Amino acid sequence: MHRNLWVSILGKTAWLLGCAMSFSASTAGAQGMDDFQQLAQQWVGGTVGSLQSDHNAPLRFEVRVGKLDSRLRLTPCGKVEPYLAPGSRLWGNSRIGLQCADGVTRWNVSLPVTISAFGKAWVIRDQVPAGARLVATDVVEAEVDWAAESAQILRDESLWLGQVATRTLHAGQPLRQGMVRPAQVFQAGTQIRVIAKGVGFEISSDAQALSGGVVGQIARVRMENGRIASGVVLDARTVKIEI
Repeated sequence: MHRNLWVSILGKTAWLLGCAMSFSASTAGAQGMDDFQQLAQQWVGGTVGSLQSDHNAPLRFEVRVGKLDSRLRLTPCGKVEPYLAPGSRLWGNSRIGLQCADGVTRWNVSLPVTISAFGKAWVIRDQVPAGARLVATDVVEAEVDWAAESAQILRDESLWLGQVATRTLHAGQPLRQGMVRPAQVFQAGTQIRVIAKGVGFEISSDAQALSGGVVGQIARVRMENGRIASGVVLDARTVKIEI
């Protein structure tokens, strides 16, 4: 999932928390259970609509609001306010609260709600064993429900291409965060090249890796003079050390 989209969804959810208390509806004709469900449906639908209109969100949202327990007997209320509980968000399975703000009894109930967000994603074509490096032919593009799981969708190819599967990946699974990790490009004991950079100079020398190397991460090396240092892995043969 694009990072900007994820931040947008979380940001708008936070905005809801601030404005939820200001939304109210007259309930002169909304005292039935079905009416409360409709009120919640309208509130959630309107909020999700703001995400649909976001040009950074190429997703198709679907909202399903459950029903209140039919055994509940709520007293009449002049103003019912829908709200989203702190720590909750409109994504996947959640709950929407309804509280009476103008009545003899200030009741508070909640309804289950499911938000689906359908959009393009990379889906595993055939089974990929744990530890295998992913290539472009391992996936196909398909529409999936991004909100079906909490793990973030890996929409950007750079987030999974060339990385290795953390577990066996099965056909039909959309690629999500936690399913892949960066590939190790060299093992401890490998002879590598170290580039040392400082202000106005750059030198290089041979060294031995003391830990496995993953591109973009830190690895420990032993220099020719015996000194042990740490640097960023640039590729399968090079580690950069800042001096």
